[in-house]
Amino acid sequence: MKVTVVGAGAVGASCAEYIAIKNFASEVVILDIKEGFAEGKAMDLMQTASLNGFDTKIVGTTNDYSKTAGSDIVVITSGIPRKPGMTREELIGINAGIVKSVSANLIEHSPNTIMIVVSNPMDTMTYLVHKTTGLPKNRIIGMGGALDSARFKYRLAEALEAPISDVDGMVIGGHSDKGMVPLTRLATRNSVPVSQFIDSDRLEQVAADTKVGGATLTKLLGTSAWYAPGAAVSGLVQAIACDQKKIFPCSTLLEGEYDLNDLCIGVPVVLGKNGIERIVDIDLSDAEKAKMQESAEGVKKTNGLLEL
Repeated sequence: MKVTVVGAGAVGASCAEYIAIKNFASEVVILDIKEGFAEGKAMDLMQTASLNGFDTKIVGTTNDYSKTAGSDIVVITSGIPRKPGMTREELIGINAGIVKSVSANLIEHSPNTIMIVVSNPMDTMTYLVHKTTGLPKNRIIGMGGALDSARFKYRLAEALEAPISDVDGMVIGGHSDKGMVPLTRLATRNSVPVSQFIDSDRLEQVAADTKVGGATLTKLLGTSAWYAPGAAVSGLVQAIACDQKKIFPCSTLLEGEYDLNDLCIGVPVVLGKNGIERIVDIDLSDAEKAKMQESAEGVKKTNGLLEL
């Protein structure tokens, strides 16, 4: 199993580290445009192998896509990160050009690969890959919902004063501060609705804190977060590589599902060896449907800024 991660920045390196530590891939290639940067990150990570007990080979390369040939899964993290006060949508001009070029180069050397898009604005970048690469829809996956759901569960556990292993919850919709739809109605603590433990006001605050989770970290860190995004990507990669049939909310191209068409947005999917093996239909309430439609309109507006 060969995995390529494009972008050796904090998110890309974190992603490569988590994949290597889980020890399911034979090789991870890190590619970056900055001379020597990916090579340095790969060497540093390889020097943790004996300490962390993994045998995954990590290779770094400066813009040499031939080193990525035959990748089963590729991850695109490249692009400029958010700065404090920036929205994900403000990154579109620069990142669209980067993602378009990167995806074309990856597919040239790995035509049968499964592609995971991390670059922001993530739903629109995933849609761009669909429109420009010709890959089947099951092999193009946007990461956002997996990360947003992890942040939702963190906030739920905090509010419940419960161990996070007791908590389950999901975020669908667009990967943006205004577009996320945390499904508070369906969130549970060990199969019991969380509404039995915290009141509606506290639950609304959990949802609000989840939606600005990325912005909160950007303000604190001065740049985008990397540990949780890297872990979210590694979870998707492992589900595909190990054919786990796990359900994650991911950005995928919808063609009538959830009454939406011709856009990529976060919905629950089953991930296995073929990538997206099934889109899971959730029976949403009228209020949740309205929020989902509003989120979709925001994604479509951002998609309209693309030069396809």
